[in-house]
Amino acid sequence: MVCQRIEYFNNNGGEELNDRRKRVTIVGGGNWGSAIACVVGKTVKRQPEIFYPYVNMWCRDSRKPGDSSESIAEVINRTHENAKYLPGRRIPENVIATSNLLDACEEAHILILVVPHQGIEQICKELNGKLLPDAQAVSLTKGISSDGKKLKLISQDIEDALGVKCSVLMGANLAGEVADEKFCEATIGCKSIEEQGNILKQLFDTPNFRIRVTTDYEAVELCGALKNIVACAAGFVDGLGWAYNMKSAMIRLGLLETKESYFESCGVADLITTCFGGRNRKVAEAFIKSDKPLAQIERELLNGQSAQGPPTADDVFEMMELFGISEKFPIFTAVHKVFHGKMGQDGLYDAMRTHPAYDN
Repeated sequence: MVCQRIEYFNNNGGEELNDRRKRVTIVGGGNWGSAIACVVGKTVKRQPEIFYPYVNMWCRDSRKPGDSSESIAEVINRTHENAKYLPGRRIPENVIATSNLLDACEEAHILILVVPHQGIEQICKELNGKLLPDAQAVSLTKGISSDGKKLKLISQDIEDALGVKCSVLMGANLAGEVADEKFCEATIGCKSIEEQGNILKQLFDTPNFRIRVTTDYEAVELCGALKNIVACAAGFVDGLGWAYNMKSAMIRLGLLETKESYFESCGVADLITTCFGGRNRKVAEAFIKSDKPLAQIERELLNGQSAQGPPTADDVFEMMELFGISEKFPIFTAVHKVFHGKMGQDGLYDAMRTHPAYDN
């Protein structure tokens, strides 16, 4: 990586000193992180007056001690492809992968966090106090955390842990389609369009990956998290072989329980896309058709990645129980109970049939 940077600046007048351009780092080397690398690797190159021409990409080294095979980062740097998580898609050559988190992040002005929400706490702990004073983050992580008393947005966890402003990007996106440059759209939620939104739109927006920016960041993030619970419910419907009208009803009722930013890309479009093509639907379908534990199904179907719907359903159910409102959200409640073996298909069916949405 150092040699590539030196070569670039030797060929461009040695202008690295006093460089005011924004350096970008992607934290996460799964399929979504790799897809976003395909986007921002190109956008930074097209805007050399705004962004530094290289993008760092941190990939967790999941090799066991003594394993002499290449790490994911080494494979990406050699082949410009993430063969494990996003095979067949070329990652731009100006995306430089590394397994060292601090090396990837310490000079970054913009951190793109694309890891399962279960891993956010440890990553933030390792980076705390080691970032640039003017760094900002954007979370592509879909989930909600709970401290036992209240729900918290993942972006708030990141801000609290790192002391930086954190925006969110959510949308109706499948990683392979984004990497293939098929038309997609997404919504960025931020606290200030002037301070965060404008630069992030320049970073992510392309002719085929269209970005809308809003300051309603809480709704954007909640939609991105809650739709995964509904996708699990849709997966249960598929696994049980119920009719299409049942699946349509399940999605509609789940959307009513979500009730935030319906017409943003992060709302109804993301919900529909995930209910038909996402990993949460896939995992839920396999779970309800078998006697295997959820962790085993994730290992078999997701190649080392995790579904975010089940833990989000757990956190949401915990809060609903705390405030005594579970009966108002029967789909969210049913998904939690099915995954924990406390409800079968009859209970799931009744959650739809007796939904309070039919009471008026």
